[in-house]
Amino acid sequence: MQRENIGWGTLGRGLRNGLETIWELSKVVLPVYVVLTVLEASLVLGWIGERCEPLMGLFSLSGSCAMVLLLGYVLDYYAAIGAIASLGLSIREITILAVMLSIGHSLILETAVAKKMGISATRACLIRLGASLFAGFLVSRLI
Repeated sequence: MQRENIGWGTLGRGLRNGLETIWELSKVVLPVYVVLTVLEASLVLGWIGERCEPLMGLFSLSGSCAMVLLLGYVLDYYAAIGAIASLGLSIREITILAVMLSIGHSLILETAVAKKMGISATRACLIRLGASLFAGFLVSRLI
């Protein structure tokens, strides 16, 4: 078996692709981080968290975790990661949120894809949302 020689061109392309990926992710993560940090400083996030506390308590999460779920459900993982970074959540909370979002991320986009495949958009969205909530409840009781 002959070993391939990795040249500077390959390394350059890899570096360029990596930097482009960082740039693309930063365009989502950084604005979310900044907005949530401002909301937290202005006490708006605390107000929202207080209103969501009873519902989030079902999953052993603080009320502010509702913002993470909303961003993950509506937008994508990267928006949720930006929110997690700005909120200083515990490892336990992050784990529960990760399980929930692994099932119910990007609901709008992925439901549209499911609809194009002939699957009922409402049914697909409700199943994923229900499974996400159930998994979050279950994991919150197990850890």
